[in-house]
Amino acid sequence: MKLSAQLLGVLGASSLVLAVASCSTPSALSSASPVTITFSSYTYGVQGAAGTGTQKLLDAFASAHPEVKVVPQSVPTADVLTKAKTDVAAGNAPDVVQLGYSKLAEAFQTLPVQSLEQIAGSEWKDHVAGINRALVDTGKKDGQVGALPFTVSIPTLFYNADLFRKAGLDPNRPPTSIDEVRTDAAAITTSGHKGVYFGVVDSGKSDYLTQSVIDSAGGSTVGADGSVTVDSPEAVRGLSLVQSLTRDGLQPAVGLDDATASFSAGDLGMFVVSTAVAGSLQKAATGKFELRSAAFPSFGAGKAAPTFSGAGLIVLSRDEAKQKAAWEFVKFLTSAEGYSMITKDIGYLPLRAGLEDDPRYLKDYFASNRLLLPPLGQLAAVSPYRSFPGQNANQAVVVLQDDAVAPIVLRGADPQEKLSAVASRIRELTGK
Repeated sequence: MKLSAQLLGVLGASSLVLAVASCSTPSALSSASPVTITFSSYTYGVQGAAGTGTQKLLDAFASAHPEVKVVPQSVPTADVLTKAKTDVAAGNAPDVVQLGYSKLAEAFQTLPVQSLEQIAGSEWKDHVAGINRALVDTGKKDGQVGALPFTVSIPTLFYNADLFRKAGLDPNRPPTSIDEVRTDAAAITTSGHKGVYFGVVDSGKSDYLTQSVIDSAGGSTVGADGSVTVDSPEAVRGLSLVQSLTRDGLQPAVGLDDATASFSAGDLGMFVVSTAVAGSLQKAATGKFELRSAAFPSFGAGKAAPTFSGAGLIVLSRDEAKQKAAWEFVKFLTSAEGYSMITKDIGYLPLRAGLEDDPRYLKDYFASNRLLLPPLGQLAAVSPYRSFPGQNANQAVVVLQDDAVAPIVLRGADPQEKLSAVASRIRELTGK
């Protein structure tokens, strides 16, 4: 698929060879002497659906697999890679890590990422059958898969149908383009509320949403050859369109947390953000307003090109027994049951084909929960997530988001000037 080919072209610049597990066929584990593994996770222990949903997954695994004891470690999104590198250097590496896709390329170069194919052995082929192939391939390096998709979403336009009606808009006709978003936001603002918010400024960096904006405008953050292209005319145009919403009073100049609070309180008409917050938004809306969702909008003549956000699961342990225990854990989290729980309890997309129509899993859920249907429809044609090359890839993301996106969108900085300056810095960091 196009997704895997383009992303692998970027990851292919890495020099890391995935470590090969010492045994190709997992042996039985015993509940009489459970193996303890650690799980570094940025959704464990947090407030809201992400935290409670992750705990449900852990509880379900513990019930089904008494032979494995999982000790979760709560690590902030921005610190997962840094902490893993520090722990590896100290000889105390976590066994399983929930790692954001923006950090995967750097992890392949700096961490002892194990080959899941080698650990799984004969179970591998049957297990990955049915998982979204493009997402499996995002975790592939040098012909081996080192990361399986875990919590994955694409940006979605959530909207308050009651505010649409109050503004004289038809909630059955949500905006499909940035121009229509602007028009609807103006109507909602005129009616006395805040119009729209694109969640591109977030402590978690939200570079997936920045990429979605730029890609939908016809650009890219990284070229097919790995070159840095964040200062292309298309990139400038995309972020300029989002900036104009803030400049013209249609988008509040606040961070993501404040925007989430505003939308949850019923004072923000449209909220473009990850489906990961769908559960929390639905809970907040219940009894207050009618919450609906629509696909990510287009940014010009072409089709919308949202990319995905979220994380894959990697195994770092070199110990054979812990590797086998880790595989049982990863296998459960990426099973039909695991993906169904992730969708129902957290709000990420189901990544196995047919789960949404299967009465054993998500058919009943989707019959009454429609919020994830628009992004699910866009998942098949999702734009590739593009990692900056090299060992400073994660730092490059931070530079892009903090030194360009935030000043442009929230503080009125000149898009061309900021993106040009940041592109130069990222090229120095990545050598591209």
